[in-house]
Amino acid sequence: MEPTSNVFSFNSLIDQDSEFIPLFSKDDEKRFDDEDIPEDLPLLPLRNNVLFPGVVIPITVGRDKSIKLVNDVMQGSKTIGVIAQTDPSNENPETKDLFKVGTAARIIKMLRMPDGSNTVIIQGKKKFRVEEFLQTDPYFTARVSRLSEEEVDREEQSFDALIESVMELSMKIIQQSPNIPSEAAVALKNIESPVFLIHFIASNLDRPVELKQELLEILNIRDRAQKLLQILTEELQILELKNDIQSKVKVDLDKQQREYFLHQQMRQIQEELGGNPIDQELEEFKQRAKGKKWSKKVKKVFDKELSKLERLNPSGVEYSVQANYLDTFLDLPWGEFTEDHFDLKKADKVLNRDHYGLEKVKERILEHLAVLKLKKDMKAPILCLAGPPGVGKTSLGKSIAEATGREYVRMSLGGLRDEAEIRGHRKTYIGAMPGRVIQSLKKAGSSNPVFILDEIDKVGHGPHGDPSSALLEVLDPEQNSAFYDNFLEVEYDLSKVMFIATANNLAAIQPALRDRLEIIEVNGYTVEEKVQIAKRHLIPKQLLEHGLSKTDFKASSPVITKIVEEYTRESGVRNLEKRLTKLIRQTAKHIALEEEYDQEISPEDLTKFLGPGHARNKYEGNDFPGVVTGLAWTAVGGDILFVESSVIPDGKGKLTLTGSLGDVMKESALVAMEYLKANAEKLDLNAKDIEKYNIHIHVPEGAIKKDGPSAGITIFTALASALTRRKVKNRLAMTGEITLRGRVLPVGGIKEKILAAKRANIKHIILSKENRSDVGEIDDRYLKGLTFEYVDHMQEVIDHALLRTKA
Repeated sequence: MEPTSNVFSFNSLIDQDSEFIPLFSKDDEKRFDDEDIPEDLPLLPLRNNVLFPGVVIPITVGRDKSIKLVNDVMQGSKTIGVIAQTDPSNENPETKDLFKVGTAARIIKMLRMPDGSNTVIIQGKKKFRVEEFLQTDPYFTARVSRLSEEEVDREEQSFDALIESVMELSMKIIQQSPNIPSEAAVALKNIESPVFLIHFIASNLDRPVELKQELLEILNIRDRAQKLLQILTEELQILELKNDIQSKVKVDLDKQQREYFLHQQMRQIQEELGGNPIDQELEEFKQRAKGKKWSKKVKKVFDKELSKLERLNPSGVEYSVQANYLDTFLDLPWGEFTEDHFDLKKADKVLNRDHYGLEKVKERILEHLAVLKLKKDMKAPILCLAGPPGVGKTSLGKSIAEATGREYVRMSLGGLRDEAEIRGHRKTYIGAMPGRVIQSLKKAGSSNPVFILDEIDKVGHGPHGDPSSALLEVLDPEQNSAFYDNFLEVEYDLSKVMFIATANNLAAIQPALRDRLEIIEVNGYTVEEKVQIAKRHLIPKQLLEHGLSKTDFKASSPVITKIVEEYTRESGVRNLEKRLTKLIRQTAKHIALEEEYDQEISPEDLTKFLGPGHARNKYEGNDFPGVVTGLAWTAVGGDILFVESSVIPDGKGKLTLTGSLGDVMKESALVAMEYLKANAEKLDLNAKDIEKYNIHIHVPEGAIKKDGPSAGITIFTALASALTRRKVKNRLAMTGEITLRGRVLPVGGIKEKILAAKRANIKHIILSKENRSDVGEIDDRYLKGLTFEYVDHMQEVIDHALLRTKA
């Protein structure tokens, strides 16, 4: 048996048979309550509803047992017991599948429907409880006991207020529900009995059978009304929420429909005026794709994405995202290469034209190009030009591009912290774009440019991944033939790209990344080289940029040398170019004002226009014991430093270190001090006396931080000189690491340090024996005028460095 139901199923009651509209009065309620029911009742199971006393419902009779029961009862008293099933899906319920509380009912009318089924109209009379089942065939019969309502004082105001609340909530639900006819409100208003009002509303609730059965089994009318009020409140809240959602959806749909119709009208107008721009764009994509030299795999991806674009609504956001993706896809130089010109003589000529000096570097680049010419395969090591700022690393890349006839692109990696800058963003993100590698290839218009990865040592680490790890795939010849960009979502071949990285500090490069690079050291220039670079490159370039001719500005070699030595402090020529530019601007100002001036820059002009000079790297002599000249490496090239030490007798053996020294340098001082104590007799010293001395070691220019082990022998020599009162030989400098056993170990940056020594007019240099090979790699012209002493032990340093006589 399956009664019709909805949120409130009043449709089943409001029909042409108006006699069934239940307009109950309080007298009707009393009559129903007093009515007696048989002790034994045939039971009719209901599947999806619960019958309440006084309520009229139609049910469709379909099961054989039910049809038999209805036929038998219609010939007799027409009274049956109606009881709900615990499981509505059960077609053949047993006694255990029925609730124990039901409602006695009278069959009012039986109707035969056009489809051959039977519908009976029943009205609930009185609640009962099943005491025992008497039979199950041909239908259920049970012995029942009647259940009466508990007495409640209905005259209380609280009871009236409760019933009014139930009525108001029901009326609101009727008004807001589109499935309940407005006539249902009339039916509710005509119900006078509070009990029947509750039964009528509960019967028509669209709630589970278990909840309705719970209401039926409550015998106290006040408790039943409270429970119903709670259910109605929840029902109203759900209904209001549904209506709110439907209202918003309707507004969105109306807006979309309006946009769709406007778009269709605009499309018709455009077709009348001579073509649809959307169709033209799609056709343009297809035509551009015909000229592409891509693989079958890439073509398949493009065709799939183009087909997707054709299905999208042009007014939607996805259309513009997809169109931008395809536009980028087509802009890339798939399979497009410039022809290589591996003319090594031309390459040598270009490199010499653009760069003065750097012979070793240019030789290594030519070797690299020679291998590529013979092998015709780009799976070669990735070059990394490493050196201080301003020595021409980036411009070397430009020269290589010109020499080989390739396109040139540069990508600065300084401060890069997001992996997506390399691999790109997924195209689903707003404002997504490919990574900078793919963007640079798009800009170059070829798949084999000379690609400069500038400042690779300055790649950062951030919360969005590690860019240096993403570069591993880019720079690995075994992997970059299938580079995956998140935006493209298809592999791109980078194996023909000539990558050249530049760096200032190799130690800052991730080890795995550094392992993929072939390091070419681009060291600093000598003063003579800087003078020639200024004459051949810097001055002509700035004259051209300032609109001056060669006769408007002249600078002699001594003037340029003075600028280098007193106004710059660098291994490269960047600051030198700035100083020359300032002098050229002064010349331009004189010409613009039509003033008389001297075309030849004099030393006095330098003071006038650049301010007073500051001599750097100046040797300070050997007038005092305890002062030694050391050689150091800095980010801007080589430099000299002075280690000063003083000994205070009658102290407590305290060692003081000043001059912004780092931990490694402090440790070198401790090692030197301990070695001197352990080997005091070799220097004609008394170890016990040393214990009584307060010793102070200072390295001037205290605002500059200093660290590293290379000052070890310098500190040791300064201490030995101060303790023995023996001065250091004239114009001597040194560099090397020391150990407690007295060994002198090799250090790095030898070429930069030697250049610094030459600038300071040093004549003698002490190095570790293991640094002899480093000196051998340096051009002879840098070594001219220098004498080298190679040592293996700290005692040898003393022998070479200190004079025999005491001060």
